[in-house]
Amino acid sequence: MSTHAKRERLLLADLLEAAGPEAPTLCEGWKTRDLAAHVVVRERRPDAAGGLVVKPLAERAARVRAEFAAKPYEELVQLIRTGPPRFSPFALKQIDEAANIVEFYVHAEDVRRAQPDWTPRDPDPVFAEALWSRLERTARLLGRKSPVGLVLRRPDGRTAVAHRGTPVVTVTGEPGELLMFVFGRQDAAHVELDGDADAIAKARGAHLGISEGPA
Repeated sequence: MSTHAKRERLLLADLLEAAGPEAPTLCEGWKTRDLAAHVVVRERRPDAAGGLVVKPLAERAARVRAEFAAKPYEELVQLIRTGPPRFSPFALKQIDEAANIVEFYVHAEDVRRAQPDWTPRDPDPVFAEALWSRLERTARLLGRKSPVGLVLRRPDGRTAVAHRGTPVVTVTGEPGELLMFVFGRQDAAHVELDGDADAIAKARGAHLGISEGPA
């Protein structure tokens, strides 16, 4: 049975292949080639992947990513499509599912939503629940840099607090859209914001999520 992470992996590979190596993405400063290299390094070079979250290692991560970005684009896409090598922790189905559902969903949308003719997806309810489950667990981490209080709300009323504080901005949308918002893709997320006008402006301009752009 295919997992959510596997389906999103294959979708991401298809989108990267269709877009070509020089297409824009929502990751500032990255084209599709850079994004593909990032995904491959994360799965295949654990010695460098730590630089994605640990600043002192960022220079090494950027160097390794540049080395991979110089490879033939078709090779990068195929490495994503075929998945991690056996020695990678991501080769374990449970870890792949836990760590990659959101990773691949967001990056697939990074490719899709940077194109002028993109249209919203309509995730099935089971996948939407999987996204929400992961959002609930990581909301505080992703929203920690918010300059205002931030509450994430689904249309059915369920909420997750991304940042405590005042004034409060409530962001309403489907789980996938809320993820795009707290991953720093505020302008591309289909959400509604409620709160003080100045607070909303600050929430829209905040550096949310985990930094992944060029070092």
